[in-house]
Amino acid sequence: MIRASAPVRLDFAGGWTDVAPYSTEVGGVVVNAAIALRAEVTLEPGGTGHRLESRDLGQTLSIDHADQLAPDGRLDLLKAAIRRFELPPCRLITRSEAPPGSGLGSSGALDVALVAASLAVFGNRATPPEEIAERAWELETIEAALAGGKQDQFAAALGGFHRFDFGAAVSIRPLRIEPAFAEWLEHHLIVCYTGQSRVSSDTIRRVMDRYASRDRAVVLALSNLRATAEEMAEALEAGAPAVVGRLLSVNWRHQCALDPAIRTDGMAKLEQAMDGAGSLGGKAAGAGAGGTMFFLVERDPAEAARAAREQGAMVLPLRWSAEGVRVW
Repeated sequence: MIRASAPVRLDFAGGWTDVAPYSTEVGGVVVNAAIALRAEVTLEPGGTGHRLESRDLGQTLSIDHADQLAPDGRLDLLKAAIRRFELPPCRLITRSEAPPGSGLGSSGALDVALVAASLAVFGNRATPPEEIAERAWELETIEAALAGGKQDQFAAALGGFHRFDFGAAVSIRPLRIEPAFAEWLEHHLIVCYTGQSRVSSDTIRRVMDRYASRDRAVVLALSNLRATAEEMAEALEAGAPAVVGRLLSVNWRHQCALDPAIRTDGMAKLEQAMDGAGSLGGKAAGAGAGGTMFFLVERDPAEAARAAREQGAMVLPLRWSAEGVRVW
């Protein structure tokens, strides 16, 4: 039996700029941090076919013939891993501690865990995390044909706080965050799952189609998101909570300019409630259009959490994860 797990992330700024063709034509910048909600894969070799189980989705699938591995909307990411790595007959079980469609990069974390477990089947447990991240992105965007960027896979593979520069290659810079400030952020960031799950690849494809046609609003928004990420890296390293909060909201404003569906009515009501509870700023995690929002509050975090719950949000636990992918 082989097990692998990888953390999801909070994206502080710059999300969307890691997605091609913008990332390859202009170059993206994303600042994110891994959090201790993990996606886990258990791979049990043996048997005569492939049995796929997603514990968090409550789905199971038995594969007896190669033609059953074609994508059809049922556990397509797991089927993609079997195809890409030519996995022998096995039982493949997945679970995620983050809610489905949360926007926290759970599919990227699952990609990373799937790649790490698949490589371990063939005796390779020492692959560098950067290589695992690249192969995980290929698994999702090429093999499974789901549009997306690279920030989720790199955060999941590496863990910790980073600034990533995306272009022809990925430049990785760990952020120097004072431990006391990192701990303060853990207590003062309120992570709110709205209960509205969504398929981020649909929104991403729509926005990037508009970028490819050189829609001026989208081109400007992506440029502004990139600049905001550069400022965010400096603010985090400086330990400046007011600046971090302001930049979260600035990033959210530019994010919403990409597509009208990104900010739902429910998200707007949650923002208003969190403003009343002392929010310094906040944004959606990931692509938006539902999923999770997170807010930085200066005063009583417990009061802010209550305000979020009164809006129907589930407040998720927050601990940073210095550890990235692991296999055992």
